Amino acid sequence: MRQYSALPQRPLRPRTRFQSPGHVLPPRVTLEDPAVAVMTDFQKVTAFTIDPDVSVDTAARVMRRRNVHLLLVVNVENHVLGIITSNDLVGEKTLQCISARGIAREDALVRDIMTPEARLEVISIEDVLHAHVGHVVATLKATGRRHAAVVDEDASGHQILRGLFAASQLARQLGEPVETTEIARNFAEISVALKA
Repeated sequence: MRQYSALPQRPLRPRTRFQSPGHVLPPRVTLEDPAVAVMTDFQKVTAFTIDPDVSVDTAARVMRRRNVHLLLVVNVENHVLGIITSNDLVGEKTLQCISARGIAREDALVRDIMTPEARLEVISIEDVLHAHVGHVVATLKATGRRHAAVVDEDASGHQILRGLFAASQLARQLGEPVETTEIARNFAEISVALKA
């Protein structure tokens, strides 16, 4: 059997960075292109997640570091508990939480302002596979959301989050803005909007 010698080692120099994949620009699309061309597919890209019991400031740092505007909130079994967006972190939700609970911003947790799973609406991958980019734009505008989640089913028939559509990515790929207006979904949201 061949003898192998140890590889030489040296100290890590200060201010060393780490390698990350090259930033490949997504291909340009038109409204007639297949919808999957603008979907962030979790079979190909790792979903960024966060624990519900971390602070909103930590969530903001994770988003900045990852250069994303949405994190999946998951438990230790990786079950999706909800989502948190950059708009949640800088908008009314955080201010309402701080005010209602009488706490400092650093004490506000992700679970306090996330959109819980019970309030999330999803699109089936089967519908996405037969849709065009224009359908995705229309969906985001109709719902007034900046993101839309896509689900598939595993071999047991359980839902599995397959991917996301993001208005920001759509805009980059279309080469034009995709404007959506947040729509109040329940009485509490309408009440807050009227007081503003």
